[in-house]
Amino acid sequence: MELLKKMISRLRQDGYTNIQLLVLVAFIIMAFFLSDSNIFMQISYNNKIRNLNNQIEFYRNQTVRDKKQLELLKSDKESIEKFAREHFLMKRANEDVFIIE
Repeated sequence: MELLKKMISRLRQDGYTNIQLLVLVAFIIMAFFLSDSNIFMQISYNNKIRNLNNQIEFYRNQTVRDKKQLELLKSDKESIEKFAREHFLMKRANEDVFIIE
């Protein structure tokens, strides 16, 4: 509050009138708080951008991991069988499968 008083007194010393100061304050309030791109929206947009960048990084890491898994499945027959048994609950004809949750 004290800083605001000092700023107003300095502006008055520079020759600004009360009406000019009022218009200036109204413009600042309108620009920072009432416009479509006010300060609260900017903070919200920055948070959304940060979250989207985190999602991009997550999906890039997921893609790398899935590519490694795909290469492993393409190259090794035993890994295909293991994958099918674990994810699709496939079994051989003479086996029983017990699911424990």
